[in-house]
Amino acid sequence: MRIYDLSLTVSPSMPVWPGDPAITLGRVAKIEEGAAANVSRMELGVHTGTHVDAPFHFIRDGSTVESLSLKILIGRAYVVHLNDDIGLIMPEHLERARIPPRTRRVLIRTRNSKQWTKDYRTFDKEYVGIDVSAADYLVKRGVKLVGVDYLSVAPFKDATPTHISLLKAGVVIVEGLNLSQVPKGRYNFFCLPLKLDKSDGAPARAVLMGV
Repeated sequence: MRIYDLSLTVSPSMPVWPGDPAITLGRVAKIEEGAAANVSRMELGVHTGTHVDAPFHFIRDGSTVESLSLKILIGRAYVVHLNDDIGLIMPEHLERARIPPRTRRVLIRTRNSKQWTKDYRTFDKEYVGIDVSAADYLVKRGVKLVGVDYLSVAPFKDATPTHISLLKAGVVIVEGLNLSQVPKGRYNFFCLPLKLDKSDGAPARAVLMGV
C-alpha cells in the first residue's frame, strides 16, 4: 500500500505568509562541541508549512486547535485535480471535478503543488485560492475538511470571506499540502496538528494511504 507524505519540510528557507514570524531552527547543543546529546530549538508561527486552521483564527469566539475532532482530521478523503489555467477556484470548477456524493474531506490539487517540487523560497501572491462562493458550495455539500496546496485556502487579496465561510460552518482547513505526486481519487487521510493550547492553528503532519 502506497503512503503519500503531504507534509512540507520545515526549514528557515521555506516561504511564510508575509508578516508572519520567520523560521528559526537549529542546534543549541552539539555532540561535536562536547555536549552529551544534540538538542535543537525552533521558533515559528503556527501557520507555518503544512498546518491546520482552527475557527479561532478568524472567529473571535471560535474553538481553538486542541479541541478539533480527530474524527474529522482522520478518515476517507477525495483528492481533486484542477487544471493549471484556473487562477481562482469557483463552484463550477468543483462541480466539474465530480466529487463523489457524501464526501466529507476534499483535498484540492492545483498548479500550486508544482511549487513544492522545486527549491522554492519566495512567497507567491498569485497562488490559487478558493473563492467564497466555492467555499459556500463545499459547506452546502456537507464537506467537513478542506485541504489546499498553498499556505492559505483563500486568495491573497481577499482572505477573510473564504475563511469565515468554512470556519463558521465547522469545516477544518488544512493548508500547505504537497499534492504534486498524488493521483486524483479516494484515500485514507491522516492529519495530526500539534496539540497547542488555545491556539488559532498548528503545524501538522499529513499523509494519505490508498484505500
